[in-house]
Amino acid sequence: MTTITRPRTPLLTALRGQLEHTRDARTTRKALQRELATYTSQSDLDDLHAILSGYPEEETADIRRILARHTA
Repeated sequence: MTTITRPRTPLLTALRGQLEHTRDARTTRKALQRELATYTSQSDLDDLHAILSGYPEEETADIRRILARHTA
């Protein structure tokens, strides 16, 4: 059986790169969600919020969204 390989086009290369980036981002986000789920006591959450308050909102937005879902 003969296998025909086609040269990669720039579009295909870009799509593969985007898919890989999306998968990596999802894996990272899931790991962050699992780690943040370990902060269960009010004291732990207060400490975490105090730490986050020292950083710009745009840098901590993902963490704040995850925490908001867990406390809702």
